[in-house]
Amino acid sequence: MSHSHKVAIVVGSLRKASVNRMAAEAVTRLAPDHLHFEFVEIGDLPLYNEDVDSGDVPAAWSRFRDQIGAADAVLFVTPEYNRSVPGALKNAIDVGSRPYGQSAWAGKPAAVMTLSPGGIGGFGANHHLRQSLVFLDMPVLQQPEAYVGGAFDLFDEAGEFKHDGTRAFFQKFADAFAAWIARAAPAPQA
Repeated sequence: MSHSHKVAIVVGSLRKASVNRMAAEAVTRLAPDHLHFEFVEIGDLPLYNEDVDSGDVPAAWSRFRDQIGAADAVLFVTPEYNRSVPGALKNAIDVGSRPYGQSAWAGKPAAVMTLSPGGIGGFGANHHLRQSLVFLDMPVLQQPEAYVGGAFDLFDEAGEFKHDGTRAFFQKFADAFAAWIARAAPAPQA
């Protein structure tokens, strides 16, 4: 019997009509029913400053830390900016990892999907993000690697797949992530 797991989704793009958000939504539609997804917003997080963390902590930081802390696993879906992750995503990683010794990320299984209009599908951002996740003690799904190129030709206006091959790849990714969570996440408390 599969246990139900709560999965936080962190999207690196802040755009309203983000293809990354469409991709994350597509994964949620394809994943098994025992995974319960929650989008955790990062656009309202003030820049991390350790001085602020020792005083009156911004409500957005507390909300974010609580949402990540309550999750059993995390799915990161992000574009690539300058061969790395967007600044908002890096800031969210920093906010969630602090105060030192109280990281909300620690031990949570994760998966990374990067999207790009170019042919290498956000390879740089994918691997740069994985570097941080190793330090954060987040076991990351290794296969299938999800560098998704041609991002602006994947979905129609309703967010549905335009191509069967794309749908098949996303299905493979969603199934592998579900299996990874089952292996790597502790069983939720009843």
